[in-house]
Amino acid sequence: MSAVEDKLAEMGLVLPMPPTPIANFVPWRRSGRTVYLAGQVCEWNGSVPYVGKLGREFTVEQGQQAARLCALNLLACLKLACEGDLGRVQRCLRVGGFVNCEPEFEFVPMVVNGASDLFAALWGSEFGRHARTAIGVASLPRRAAVEVDAIFETD
Repeated sequence: MSAVEDKLAEMGLVLPMPPTPIANFVPWRRSGRTVYLAGQVCEWNGSVPYVGKLGREFTVEQGQQAARLCALNLLACLKLACEGDLGRVQRCLRVGGFVNCEPEFEFVPMVVNGASDLFAALWGSEFGRHARTAIGVASLPRRAAVEVDAIFETD
């Protein structure tokens, strides 16, 4: 088990089964040392526990938990891209967050922190911090509350 998975275990977290794409795309694509991860919604082993909008059905804190689920799904796919070894990951380069929210909801960046904070905790402030976009949207696949994509550098 890699140091990253040891840290996940210390945090009481486990990786879900990698989600199966629901449309015509692959969960990840590698180009040299860079792994591009397709967006993952806040599902847990096939079930979406956060269905609805931030600012209506969910609080910022619940949105952060949804974003953390997205990040765990991304890590499950990243592990596949790294042939089962998350120890190959050098750094997180970029995160994109999409929050299904009411038009007046102004805390989109805080929601996406649920994913960003997990990556920073796993790789530290130097290698876990990343460039990021956080966008409020009208709808997401499966009516999920949050979707996150990411780009990582590996060895």
